Amino acid sequence: MRLLAAAFCLVSLSCAKRDVPALEKQFAESMSGVTLVGRFSGHGKDLKEDRYEIESVSKIQGNLWLFKARILYEKHDVTVPLPLVVEWAGDTPVITLTDVSVPGLGTFTARILIYRGEYAGTWRGKTAGGQMFGRVIKTLK
Repeated sequence: MRLLAAAFCLVSLSCAKRDVPALEKQFAESMSGVTLVGRFSGHGKDLKEDRYEIESVSKIQGNLWLFKARILYEKHDVTVPLPLVVEWAGDTPVITLTDVSVPGLGTFTARILIYRGEYAGTWRGKTAGGQMFGRVIKTLK
């Protein structure tokens, strides 16, 4: 029990001491001019390819960020500015959507973790949902 309490204290201290402005700057730079290349599943279905070309990511205010993105999956190809919430799990950004309407695609809920050039998460639309994962590849300078 003492070990668990000590671990909790260390995690709490590391989170309290994190350099939020530096993490946010790193996130904006690492997610601008990138393509997320991966796969997604619908519960019980085969994996399918998806692709997100992100031109830029910039902080609007608080935990709200603007993603200028092109979304490609199946027969869909839309370019949209998306205001999305980014939460932090320690030093790890988690992109969150809760019933967000994406023009041309529908309404979605998702939690997508970004870490060391990879992403993984869950998603749900009106009639389907599943997991998604892949790589974050720098494509623009």
